[in-house]
Amino acid sequence: MSVRSNRVAEQVRKEITQMLIKDVNDPRVKAVTVTGVEVTGDLQQATIFYSVLGDETVREEARVGLEKSKGFMRKEIGSRIRLRKTPELIFEIDTSVEYGSRIDELLRNLNKD
Repeated sequence: MSVRSNRVAEQVRKEITQMLIKDVNDPRVKAVTVTGVEVTGDLQQATIFYSVLGDETVREEARVGLEKSKGFMRKEIGSRIRLRKTPELIFEIDTSVEYGSRIDELLRNLNKD
């Protein structure tokens, strides 16, 4: 990724996090944590990685809530960040936190035995 796309990705991450805290009124997305953002080189798409604590139903509710508020967030990003074209937002669940805790649990169980 170029320096510009890295800067845009970081700015998008900050703005999405702020919107989830203050502006989005959907209770389904209050448990969402943005873990990272990747922006394509042409700045046309932004993939937002997020994690949600809870079971599968909580994750599914959060995904639906994010999809419903995607248009609002894209419009807000367009007004907050000066770009020629506002990137399309794609939300993907980040399972690395779960994966890390699962590995940690397995290692603890090995040490017990």
